[in-house]
Amino acid sequence: MRVRFGVLGAVVAWDEEGGRLGLKGPRHRAVLARLVAARRQVVPVSRLVEDLWDEPPGNAVGALRTFVGDLRRSLEPDRPPRTPSRLLVTEGAGYALRAAKDDVDAWRFEAATGALGDVGAAEVLERTTEALTWWRGPAFADFDDERWLRAERSRLTGLRLNTVEARAEALISLGRAAEAVPELDAHVTDHPWREEGWRLLALALYRAGRQADALSVLRRAAAMLREHLGVDPGPRLRRLEDDVLLHAEHLDPDAGTSVDRVWARATAAYEGVLGSRARTRLESTVGLMRDLAVTGGGGLEAARRHRVAAVAAAEQLGDPELTARVIGVYDVPAIWTRSDDPEQARWLVDAAERTLRALDPGAHDAARCRLLATVAVESRGTLPADEPPSGVLARPLRAAGQAQEIARRLGDASLLAFALNGVFMQSFRRAGLADRRDAIGTEIVALSAGHGLVRYEVLGHLVRLQAKSALADLAAADRHAAAADELAARHELPLVSVFTAWFRALRTATTAEPAAAEAAYAEAALSLAGAGMPGLESGLLPLARLCVRLRHGALPDDGAAADADWGPYEPWVRPLLLAEAGRAEEARAALRVVPSPPRDLMFEAMWCLLARAAIAVGDRTVLSRAHTQLLPASTEVAGAGTGLITLGPVAEQLDAITAALG
Repeated sequence: MRVRFGVLGAVVAWDEEGGRLGLKGPRHRAVLARLVAARRQVVPVSRLVEDLWDEPPGNAVGALRTFVGDLRRSLEPDRPPRTPSRLLVTEGAGYALRAAKDDVDAWRFEAATGALGDVGAAEVLERTTEALTWWRGPAFADFDDERWLRAERSRLTGLRLNTVEARAEALISLGRAAEAVPELDAHVTDHPWREEGWRLLALALYRAGRQADALSVLRRAAAMLREHLGVDPGPRLRRLEDDVLLHAEHLDPDAGTSVDRVWARATAAYEGVLGSRARTRLESTVGLMRDLAVTGGGGLEAARRHRVAAVAAAEQLGDPELTARVIGVYDVPAIWTRSDDPEQARWLVDAAERTLRALDPGAHDAARCRLLATVAVESRGTLPADEPPSGVLARPLRAAGQAQEIARRLGDASLLAFALNGVFMQSFRRAGLADRRDAIGTEIVALSAGHGLVRYEVLGHLVRLQAKSALADLAAADRHAAAADELAARHELPLVSVFTAWFRALRTATTAEPAAAEAAYAEAALSLAGAGMPGLESGLLPLARLCVRLRHGALPDDGAAADADWGPYEPWVRPLLLAEAGRAEEARAALRVVPSPPRDLMFEAMWCLLARAAIAVGDRTVLSRAHTQLLPASTEVAGAGTGLITLGPVAEQLDAITAALG
């Protein structure tokens, strides 16, 4: 069995099919991390003991041998007894990890980015783009500032930063300077001491036709270096500033493609016409961020970051009408009910509410509608866990209804599409509302197709894909997936394929054997790498694998489950994992304190997981609550309303609950 190792993020090991191998406790992972950091060299037992313990216990050597033995059994489960390990080997008085260079992500990253100077810009871009996707977080992310790890972590971090800059330089060389700007902006924000990052950002801005911004960046870099490091900018930065001021011929943006030339000239005209007109610039900037968001990845992340900055700047100008326009122009369709940045979403909702209060009553209906729709969309997944008293609507629900009423009264198609997006996001008051969401999606598709609102037409198809999946009409869901893919291909909307890829994995999971289903989900998960959607990505793949195994009556893999990152789903997964591991008392304790699941696309799935745990340990209180919550969805498929996962018919779970309750 081939084993692959990952240290560009948390320390993990995967089998041939991409499943995580159980590495047991933190000391076991520390041993593995220490051997990876040694890069195939032998680490003496005495050094390992010193590195693992600040004050080694008396049985430290014996404990170390136990850790090594456990790791060998995890990494090579099929190795016959008393045969030497081929991976974690003993040599002399120490141990070494003799994995192939391609089987450790850090070693593979170093090899892939080590000879970039010998190839052209197109190949540099291809190599660096792929290599950077291998990073799941900081190197050795689950370890603190260990003495033995500092040099290797620093080395890998430096390699990554060099690769980010090499990728940006390739984009600029290929005439795609505008694409490099958001990533370089984030890069120098996070690493302000890297002169090369500042140089590339200024060059990219100049090539994109933004001379004034390029000069501003160069002067900001110089001021930062003098103030914080007490040094002057290096010769490359100084020379670039002179070249920008002189419009040096070698900086000519016409070296790019015809599309880039159009972009450069348009942005130059924008700078020249608008000058210091801050209000117009703010509105135009947010409009640009709206278009950037649908490109995914760095574009989506940059759009989120700059959107908040634009709203804050608008508020500082003290003009509520301007602030309303800046907030409301960002009408990016949203399909997933968990925010990518909950703190930012709360801030935007508060800003929208402040602006609503500041607007003159009875005026500015269109601006008021967009603010209310923003409240509804950005409050996704925040409905109270327990239903409010009869007749009382939560604020996001009221906002969605008010936005829809104003949009219909004004007869504005784009306003109504935005408002209906808010209505969809607040359509999770209880389980069993897939029919309602299908109706919302139907109206969005018809409205958008009739008024050329392509992005909302895609949203409508994805809403219907989800609803039809929940209603077990996978043939209809297939048609909506195909329609969404066709529109996305025609209009360059790359994020759409993330949702359709996951839907096709769900299709596979409904008919195929567990191994094929898990492989389909592993492939779908690749589409999320670098997509800029942490609210969707976090915990999703482990949850999908768990659903596959539960549907086929298989127990979760204890080792993989213990090491998995369950993300936001951990509170509702944990009781079941404890129950299946035979730890009934711990499972009961977890069920006693578990909160009600959020009212979102995962609502029915999370209640089904809690019900399974309650059945396993006989918790009648949770079973009664689960029955009450799931009953309205008795004709639907649990989890399939996400368009991503499935736990089978809700009716089957209700039957199991009824039987358990006697």
